[in-house]
Amino acid sequence: MSILGKVALGIGMFFIIMFVSCGAIFISSNNDFVRQEASVTAQWTQNKNNYDNYFKKLKEACQVPDMYRDDLKKVYDGAMAGRYGKKGSQAVFQFIKEHNPNFNEKLYVQIQRIIESGRNNFENEQKMLIDKKRVYEVSLKSFPSSIIAGLLGFPKIDLSKYEIITSDVTEEAFKTKKSEPIKLR
Repeated sequence: MSILGKVALGIGMFFIIMFVSCGAIFISSNNDFVRQEASVTAQWTQNKNNYDNYFKKLKEACQVPDMYRDDLKKVYDGAMAGRYGKKGSQAVFQFIKEHNPNFNEKLYVQIQRIIESGRNNFENEQKMLIDKKRVYEVSLKSFPSSIIAGLLGFPKIDLSKYEIITSDVTEEAFKTKKSEPIKLR
């Protein structure tokens, strides 16, 4: 084979290697972008799942004090009617030691625990969503990924749809850059 043939073969091999390498980079980048988008949308779904579960637990737990109150009233009314009859005690002074049912504050402590743990868990899920979006946005804006992302049509999801859940109070504080202390009473 002549020198010209060897040079042509070398140039051809160079272009084939470059074409295969570029193709591999595009395929790898595409797969990475797809994984990151799937991660963001999956985290969003997990946040919804977590939020829904938290409120269901809270609503169910909040029903217990009402049930407890109603049951306590039945027990108390029954105890009083059993002790004193339908008309109740006719004595001016009752010199016996009464053992009336007590209201149990542990129910409220349990509700407080559900609220606190639910909020903490949801905050962690929100942090994960923020981080997954950050990683994806960095990939989309970094060189040479930004060029490949543009050529492949990424992002294919609307990232603004995947914002964290917040409150009107928080939005107002960040808008005005002012926050007031929380008033408990």
